[in-house]
Amino acid sequence: MMTDPIADMLTRIRNAILIKSEKVDIPASRIKLELAKLLKEEGFIRAYKILKDKKQGILRISLKYAENKSVISGLMRVSKPGRRVYSGYKGIIPVMGGVGIAVLTTPKGIVSDNTCRREKMGGEIICHVW
Repeated sequence: MMTDPIADMLTRIRNAILIKSEKVDIPASRIKLELAKLLKEEGFIRAYKILKDKKQGILRISLKYAENKSVISGLMRVSKPGRRVYSGYKGIIPVMGGVGIAVLTTPKGIVSDNTCRREKMGGEIICHVW
């Protein structure tokens, strides 16, 4: 049994980048789909789609490369099942000096740190992507 599916997703993406794979398959869920949607909007991945499976479906993420180097330099899980990290919009620190994004889960769904500052809402910091 997996205790942290988001950390598993980030690790699968990280491992696919290390072997320079074009795509990565991840067991699908709503939160993973929303996270992939945000990564697509922010320009970190090329595309994503749901493949039908007998059980829960598979989320296929197409990774984005520029000049034979991945657009994603790093992924870091912040809030974990054993230690949740929450922040108000004033306490959200820019990732890598504004180059990366912090992904937060808020009452309005999964959004980036820039959206949280603009809409003046806080939430649980899921991960950092740069």
